[in-house]
Amino acid sequence: MKRKLLIMAAALAVLFVLAGCESWDRAVKDFGSNINGLQRVATVYDQGGNAIKTYKGKFDVEVNEYGNKIKFDLDGKRILIYNATVIVEEE
Repeated sequence: MKRKLLIMAAALAVLFVLAGCESWDRAVKDFGSNINGLQRVATVYDQGGNAIKTYKGKFDVEVNEYGNKIKFDLDGKRILIYNATVIVEEE
């Protein structure tokens, strides 16, 4: 019993320490984004810097390992963007 209390106290201490740091806040936000998505605006630009299209809504963004493809679902439609500059901002 004493051991369980000690383990619980150590776990709570770690949680309190992590709760105040930015990396913990980012991890919590990432988790929420993966589960529910976030209200975002994604703007796609051509190579000249001109906005081509803007997407608004609640969605999660998935980027591939090479950075040349972005995928998200919006209003029941899957959107794939290849080889473009995309800026995604939280609303």
